[in-house]
Amino acid sequence: MLLRRVIDHVRKQEWTAIWIDLVIVVVGVFIGIQVSNWNDERATVRRAAVFSERLRSDLREEAWSYEMQVGYYTDVAAHGRQALDALAGRAPLPDEQLLIAAYRATQFQGNIRRRATYDELTSRGEIGLIGDDALRDLAQRVYSTQVLQRFLDEGQASRYRQWFRLNLPHDVQQALTAACGDRVVPSGDYAGINQSIDYPCSTGLSAESVAGAVAILRNDPDVISLLRLRYADVESTLFNLITYNASLRDGLRAIAKVSP
Repeated sequence: MLLRRVIDHVRKQEWTAIWIDLVIVVVGVFIGIQVSNWNDERATVRRAAVFSERLRSDLREEAWSYEMQVGYYTDVAAHGRQALDALAGRAPLPDEQLLIAAYRATQFQGNIRRRATYDELTSRGEIGLIGDDALRDLAQRVYSTQVLQRFLDEGQASRYRQWFRLNLPHDVQQALTAACGDRVVPSGDYAGINQSIDYPCSTGLSAESVAGAVAILRNDPDVISLLRLRYADVESTLFNLITYNASLRDGLRAIAKVSP
């Protein structure tokens, strides 16, 4: 319609009308571009808000997971220390308690990481959508650290755990797992962390079975060395979680609104 009108004005040499038509075209194009840009900006702002909230939600899960690792492995280390002291004669324990402590020192635990949002953003090159510098920095630090994976790797490869599984009778191991093994703690349950592995239990084994298992622990000269290595590895990684990465832990606690 506008094109026909312009052509008609050109034929009639109506130059003023031609200029008016051109101005209308230019203004119309400019407005159209601006509206498109505004729509794009609004869509980007909405996407940024959605991704930011998703990332915060994921990091709240990571915050709980971090505290779970600290609490869990603090208890694993404590049981390892108890078993070491008992085997070395520094702090004797009843046989069943020694067996439980020795078993719990073998345990490891790994939580599922919540990193889908971060991976989506980085794979698309859109991490810049997260306008909150502190949130973006925290996410980058959380998902680049290897300390949580180290706990899992060391636990799976632990020579002490392998020795325990190879040498203790199967029925003893079954009883320990059933009565004194890890408890499932729902994600977000901070109060349950302290009860995940450190809780009172009784194996239900006969006195003879307990005595036989403890005799195996006491009579193998390699046990103390392997347990000492396991204890040292757990303590070292705990130091990384608690001290070396203190600012990362503080950031996670802040986003989860959890007091130290």
